[in-house]
Amino acid sequence: MKFPFFKFQKKDDPEFWKRYCSYFKTKQSKTIKDTRFVVFDTETTGFDFNEDRILCIGAVAVKENKILIKDSLETYLKQSVFKAETVKIHGILKSEKVQKLEEIEALIRFLDYIKGSVLVAHHAGFDIGIINKALKRHSLGKLKNDVLDTGILFKRSKHIVNIIDPNKNYTLDEIAIELKITPKDRHTAAGDAFITALSFLKILPKLNKNGKMKYKDLFTNPINY
Repeated sequence: MKFPFFKFQKKDDPEFWKRYCSYFKTKQSKTIKDTRFVVFDTETTGFDFNEDRILCIGAVAVKENKILIKDSLETYLKQSVFKAETVKIHGILKSEKVQKLEEIEALIRFLDYIKGSVLVAHHAGFDIGIINKALKRHSLGKLKNDVLDTGILFKRSKHIVNIIDPNKNYTLDEIAIELKITPKDRHTAAGDAFITALSFLKILPKLNKNGKMKYKDLFTNPINY
């Protein structure tokens, strides 16, 4: 569902939020070829939207069937609470010597990077949800971008050839193995974003068997967050 632009923002909203919302002011006709997709991943302290926080955001742009390595983002966030038990999952140490931003600074950088692009993630509901929760902490609205989930797209591609378990939720590792993608740098935001981008590019032609797929066809099963 699309909402009028005036519901996206208020007069007293910060300039960066107004700038982000401006990309959705008018409806534009889109084609897959001309669309900038931003494939992203978040590493977090856990899976509780209320209690856990974002550790890192990794993203890379995809356009015209190409991964644009130079058009990428990797942002680490400062942490007030450190959970040692999650280090084995995401590999981000509290003492790691990388530049870390305050949460609001990381959100500004992310919004300025994604602009009006289509967001792509694996099991996107979590990544979108954790960012929306962070935005809410700063009295901001939810992300406005169209969203694609590689988990759903992969299941659709298998449905085309009648090989599908409707109750199965494929992990990124399982998809990578099936699509013959080497899972390098797993459980880092940037690494998972790159693997997801490779998966996305391999799934698209499977969905476009007749060569007639249009932008709107990507959203046969729309995702609403």
